[in-house]
Amino acid sequence: MTSIRVRLIAILLATTGAVWCSAVFWTYLSTQHQVERVLDARLTEAARMVSSLLTDHHIEVAAVAAAATAGDIPPEFTAGRSNYNRQLSCQIWSLEGRLVSRSESAPAISLANHSDGFEETVINGERWRVYAVVNKTLGVRVLVGDSLEIRDGLVDDVVKGQLIPALAILPLLAALIWFSVDRGLAPLNRIANALSGRSADTLHPIEEAGAPREVRPLLASLNALFGRVREAREREKTFIAYAAHELKTPLAGLKTQAQVALRSDDGSIRDTALRHISTSVDRTGRLVRQLIDMAAVDSADGSRSIEVVDVATVIEEICAHLDTLRAARKITIRMHAGNAVKAASLDRTLLDLAVKNILENAVLHSPFGSQIEVMLVETEGLIHIDVIDAGQGMTPEEVRRLIGRFNRGAHQGGEGTGLGLPIAEMAVQKLGGRLSFAQQAAGFVVRISFPS
Repeated sequence: MTSIRVRLIAILLATTGAVWCSAVFWTYLSTQHQVERVLDARLTEAARMVSSLLTDHHIEVAAVAAAATAGDIPPEFTAGRSNYNRQLSCQIWSLEGRLVSRSESAPAISLANHSDGFEETVINGERWRVYAVVNKTLGVRVLVGDSLEIRDGLVDDVVKGQLIPALAILPLLAALIWFSVDRGLAPLNRIANALSGRSADTLHPIEEAGAPREVRPLLASLNALFGRVREAREREKTFIAYAAHELKTPLAGLKTQAQVALRSDDGSIRDTALRHISTSVDRTGRLVRQLIDMAAVDSADGSRSIEVVDVATVIEEICAHLDTLRAARKITIRMHAGNAVKAASLDRTLLDLAVKNILENAVLHSPFGSQIEVMLVETEGLIHIDVIDAGQGMTPEEVRRLIGRFNRGAHQGGEGTGLGLPIAEMAVQKLGGRLSFAQQAAGFVVRISFPS
């Protein structure tokens, strides 16, 4: 069941029906108990009243007995189930066991054989509830009883009197529940209509004022999502604009130098132009590669590409990959790996991109002929990769600025693309780690930290 409306209506109907059935059952038991209590009290009162009338000689026992002897006892009367006019039946018996008198609705045989109090008997297949009183002064026993079938009929009639109107109300109750649920879900329908009418470029927040309290968390989550999407699209637009600009500049330089080489007859001028072309191609190639790297980091999901990685081996392979760039600047790279460093379970692509961009930046920004130290240690469940170079380093303000895309340092010259640190920062974050910077006596330190 995927519809909230249908689910709510089903739940409300089920709970209402359960409560209604419970109320009917409770009403039946309560009515039965109350009716029995009232009718038992009436039996007791009637029997004692007859006994009292006999004692006060309002009824002459001798005359009644004589009439009974003469066979003047009224004929037996049977009352129907729905006839409550003659519900009570009364008998007067002598203590010797002779019927003295009876009411019209009483049977000809004794209602009960007990001497005092209540008793249930069966007469001619019919159940009776009988109360007996013994009048020792007059030597008679008064029996007053009523049919339990008539009692049950009375209880059933009382319950039916309540049940039939309630059954008639059930369709109205179901309609009211449907209407109430529909009205209660109206805010969700309004939100759905507002969202369905939006274009792909409409990312402004949904108005939360006046929304029900239960809906506000949903609106807050949607507005937060719209904000993230809006920021991502702004970053995408900025990235495309910067990338187009960064590619346009070296391509324009390539065209200019190619035209110089084609038009000049001077060999030295052609050689210089070709060297500039080669440099521009290298820079453009690095920019394209880093753009690809950034796209790879953006689309990487560190939880899906987990593998056991030997971190030291990864660093050695990256150093070997940078041999050409390192040799051109006469830079040496020395790695110191602690013996306690173990293999780590992580996304190798992200680790490779982070370390490669940090090391490449270190090579490009270190003085010619200098040395770069790479320290690999593991402490307290974290693996730390420290890249230490002899460059001029960066202030905390420069670090915050250079984390942004296409931002170059003041001493970077024309060799950087402004993408190395952003790529490394993104990759380390997706590894669950952090990138930190420090200026030490040994040089400028860039530390990559991530769980082992």
